[in-house]
Amino acid sequence: MAKVSIGLRGWRFDEDAVFDEDGTLRRLTEMPADDRERILRLTALVGEPCDACYIEHGDAEIEQCDVGAIVYGEPMGEVLLCDAHEGDFLYWFREEGGEELAGTRELANAFQAWFDEGNRAPAGYGGLDHVEEAPDQLPAFDPHEIQGLEDDLQEMDDTEREALDVDLSDLDLDVDL
Repeated sequence: MAKVSIGLRGWRFDEDAVFDEDGTLRRLTEMPADDRERILRLTALVGEPCDACYIEHGDAEIEQCDVGAIVYGEPMGEVLLCDAHEGDFLYWFREEGGEELAGTRELANAFQAWFDEGNRAPAGYGGLDHVEEAPDQLPAFDPHEIQGLEDDLQEMDDTEREALDVDLSDLDLDVDL
């Protein structure tokens, strides 16, 4: 069972649970709840600015922010980071008590508060080496498949969407929710 990262590094998915035999994204109702929640959340995160960059630059200079490439934490409590700020997060997580919040939605707020107070990783504190294992064996994910998720949500009635048990309020999908 392969684990794959879609769109952003950090979250992993069970390939068989997310993709069907021909490598296309499964319907939302066919995915396990945790994978479904992460996939839907990714649609809101792809293309968004790094949390740390945003703290540094804000809306006034948002064009200075790098696009987030790495996600840590739980959906709706995740930290979205660019490569340059991953080391800050890892330092906070490993050395400043962030690990105590692993698996909670408070993780993001706690890291952001620490970073906003001017805290940073010491010079030379590195991030992780992200290694792709057998990338040629992974399905070729087409970001346009996100439209299929929108179609799934559009076809569902309110009861079916509620049965997904996923917070859809933060998604920028063309669906009447």
